[in-house]
Amino acid sequence: MPLSLFAPVELGSLHLRNRVAMAPMTRNRATADHLPTDLMATYYGQRATAGLIVTEGTSPSPEGLGYARIPGLFTTAQAEAWRPVTDAVHAAGGRIFVQLMHTGRVGHASNLPAGARLLAPSAVGMTGTIWTDQAGMQPHPVPEAMSEEEIARTVDQYAQAAGLAVEAAGFDGVELHGANGYLIDQFLNAASNRRQDGWGGTPAARARFAVAVAQAAATRIGGGRVGIRLSPYGAFNDMQTDADTDALYAHLATELRRLGLVYVHLVDHSSMGAPQVPDRVKDSIRTSFGGPIIVSGGYDRARAEADLEAGKGALVAFGRPFIANPDLAARLEKGLQLNQPDPATFYTPGPNGYTDYPFAT
Repeated sequence: MPLSLFAPVELGSLHLRNRVAMAPMTRNRATADHLPTDLMATYYGQRATAGLIVTEGTSPSPEGLGYARIPGLFTTAQAEAWRPVTDAVHAAGGRIFVQLMHTGRVGHASNLPAGARLLAPSAVGMTGTIWTDQAGMQPHPVPEAMSEEEIARTVDQYAQAAGLAVEAAGFDGVELHGANGYLIDQFLNAASNRRQDGWGGTPAARARFAVAVAQAAATRIGGGRVGIRLSPYGAFNDMQTDADTDALYAHLATELRRLGLVYVHLVDHSSMGAPQVPDRVKDSIRTSFGGPIIVSGGYDRARAEADLEAGKGALVAFGRPFIANPDLAARLEKGLQLNQPDPATFYTPGPNGYTDYPFAT
């Protein structure tokens, strides 16, 4: 019998109602102090019929709060503010992982709390501008290169955030954001990592930070509660592909297998204009990791079921369709028309374009 997108599946020790995952998407609805809100609990609770929800990127560190109004998870107050979100999802029968996203060089001092600094693998700034609530669009500043001590502290912050996520906030697990040009990806990518001290240079050295973070999180909460998102060949936030990219991801996937992570969330952003991830790279990661893969990138139902049947993934993640369709899984299963999202409200405060999209029934 063909694999169904809507059939239950086991992910580690978790029983998921279907193979539809909600991809992490920044929505900028947290408070100015980076606390989750009741509005966010409504938003995620509305979408709990997904087999697995992965939240928006959530910083494990004050230095990782590079965008305005993104949530954090490094204090008890933040963990307690997340609890209504996880309670809402669990009450509706869903499962939810928090995505731990340290923005690294993607940020601005105006978006960081007092005393926090813009840190990255190397002092290499980004092109373009970034939004600040205080002064609008501002040029990306040049970050400070992280010292050995700052690297060690940041790895520990990821582990502490993973502990808060599961033990205090009630999440079913964490997803490490190793994609899209944020801190873990900044170490992976030679465009942002110019180090030659054991944290950069060779593929294994560039992958070292990702492995260290994954190991620390797995040690704290168990590998069966830790996933990671990767975007080989990604171009977002000035990322680039080089001659070592394929070898790097094969090595990283092997290390993640050794750590027993519950899944790799593999992103192909070619539907949004990035270079297509070659099949050989996807196959190498899949084989080297050996565990469940969540595939992501411009899927519809037909392509999702074809890739499930071909063994390319265990779950399929949908992003923007979930913004406008809280009942996306049901709409896909019944072949119902989808609501269209309003890009003008993707990152604005308040319920408009967030919790006010209609259900089909």
